[in-house]
Amino acid sequence: MLQQTVALIIILFFIVRLFVLKKADKISAGEFVFWLFFWIMAGVSVLALKWVDKLVAFFGFSASGINFLTYIAILILFYFLFRLRLKMEKMDKNITEITRRVALNKEQKE
Repeated sequence: MLQQTVALIIILFFIVRLFVLKKADKISAGEFVFWLFFWIMAGVSVLALKWVDKLVAFFGFSASGINFLTYIAILILFYFLFRLRLKMEKMDKNITEITRRVALNKEQKE
């Protein structure tokens, strides 16, 4: 019970921080909705750990619900890391193309 309380306090801190960032206009509306949904789902998951345990057992997994949620979170993080790497690669190509064009334009003007 203490662990759930601590986890909920941490999640509440992140939700409050999210509202502060939105009010200061440091994140977009899309980011705000995504992270708000994420933290609310994290809170619901913490509150429903016994139900998650039963659901995991029903599907035949031997691990506890918290382990299952941890595995899912790690998979999601790796997916986002992969998408971030793809976006960075695309930006790198775009920067290279822009730099090349600027260099060619300067050369033609001289």
